[in-house]
Amino acid sequence: MAARAKNKVVAEIPFNSTIKYQVSVHERDIGGGRKGYMVVMKGAPERIWSRCSTVLSQGKECKKDKTWDDKFNGAYAVLGGMGERVLGFCDLLLPEGQYPYPTSFDAKEPNFPLEGLRFLGLISLIDPPRAAVPDAVSKCRSAGIQVIMVTVDHPATAKAIARSVGIISAGSETVEDIADRLGVPVQNVNQRDAPAIVIHGSDLR
Repeated sequence: MAARAKNKVVAEIPFNSTIKYQVSVHERDIGGGRKGYMVVMKGAPERIWSRCSTVLSQGKECKKDKTWDDKFNGAYAVLGGMGERVLGFCDLLLPEGQYPYPTSFDAKEPNFPLEGLRFLGLISLIDPPRAAVPDAVSKCRSAGIQVIMVTVDHPATAKAIARSVGIISAGSETVEDIADRLGVPVQNVNQRDAPAIVIHGSDLR
């Protein structure tokens, strides 16, 4: 509570399913009795990552490049593959010259940066399916009903959850699983060989 009192929220864009992030502007103490501002954002990792130009690592700010893209995608896949809900976090310290204290911020027509932010990291949370879901899926399948899951989760998270509740049955593989097992590119796998499929929302669109 003390940290919140010292870093008061002065503007906020709430999370919604279209933008997939939440962002707020906070007051901050910059020393010598002076105050400044910082932007903090959290949300769907791919949305957060796309809005960042630097990465905070070991206390140093690094320029985002292909190496960091690979590290981000690898970490996201590992956490999502455990069936966990993953969130990305970033911030930006607003320059005192451009945003002197006090400045009036507008969340409806943002007059503060939403791009060129500094990536801070990923946090994963356990968001388990309800206990009754596996039995319900099993009953549907035994009645000849094909069960399809629609989710806003990352495909790796979706696949892990689908396996845990029996939507993807034990031993069933997706084309990605077959490609990993054979050590070949996904495009070299015949889709008819895979009894399970995970389709990204952008492909459906």
